[in-house]
Amino acid sequence: MTRETTGDQARARGFFLLGGLILLALSAAALLYGRYPAPGFMSPASLFSDPMAGDIVLLIRLPRLLGAILTGAVLGAAGCAFQLLFANPLVDAGFLGVTQGASFGAALAMAAGGSLWLIFGSAFGFGLLALSLAIVLARSIRFGGAVLRLILSGIAIAAFFAAAVSLVKFTADPLRQLPDISYWLMGGLSGMYWELLALCAPPALLSVSLLVLMRWRLLILSLDDGTAASLGARPRLERPLALGLAAIGAAAVTAAAGPVSWVGLIVPHLARLLLRSDGAASLPASALGGAIFVLLCDTLARSLFSVELPLGIICALLGTAVFFGLLVGRRVQVTRN
Repeated sequence: MTRETTGDQARARGFFLLGGLILLALSAAALLYGRYPAPGFMSPASLFSDPMAGDIVLLIRLPRLLGAILTGAVLGAAGCAFQLLFANPLVDAGFLGVTQGASFGAALAMAAGGSLWLIFGSAFGFGLLALSLAIVLARSIRFGGAVLRLILSGIAIAAFFAAAVSLVKFTADPLRQLPDISYWLMGGLSGMYWELLALCAPPALLSVSLLVLMRWRLLILSLDDGTAASLGARPRLERPLALGLAAIGAAAVTAAAGPVSWVGLIVPHLARLLLRSDGAASLPASALGGAIFVLLCDTLARSLFSVELPLGIICALLGTAVFFGLLVGRRVQVTRN
């Protein structure tokens, strides 16, 4: 084992230890901070002496906290997986139209007056449908490599579902349906309760777990098809499978929280920058970093002003600021290994 490899492993252990401590501290702060019984931090003793305080923490803040952690972990891991599979640092989990498809499904269900189950199911189903259409369309294109065909088909499918969302908004009732659709499309966790968390958690956890387990395989699939095949991989089969796993998680959290942008794009960059490596550790590091990022953004969204801001706005503001810093610092390189 070389000195460089030992240094990378030590750096990764330090990253995960520090990141875990930050996540625990931020979680404790998010549970205790709010506007009851007064704006600011709640005394831990009040959880035992005040039944209302205990109910607020258990029924409102805790599922929201877990939803933020889950959303960030899924989007971070999925974004890292997409960047590896496409060998492109400028893609994220919504690159193949998954986010736009889920947005269309939710908007369509809201316009139809659907229940929570219908809205979630429609968003989740259309998110996966968008991925399936992108893969089918890519195989129908007769020029370019597999990655280029997926990129082109993803752009087309994303644009189609974005237009479909606009069509649903145009035809929705402007007094009853349109405000709900518009607010949902901004992304947020204000509606994250135990029932909704129970719906999105199984596919989201499955997605993150399997992506972390197959992280070494993703490194091989990030190579060109000929090199990957020489190392024992089957890119034509395994790459769509890995994309599907990433899309399942992204569709689940998007169906629950709405479209939350920039997490899957900038968090993998930060993870690789801190680890100083593009190795397999970058994927679980992206999941941990995404959980921290979304939990921080959600805490800011509900505490900066007297009214709650949509999570998607805070994530976009912080995400674009960080991305601009990475560009100015020349930390983003658009090259293929």
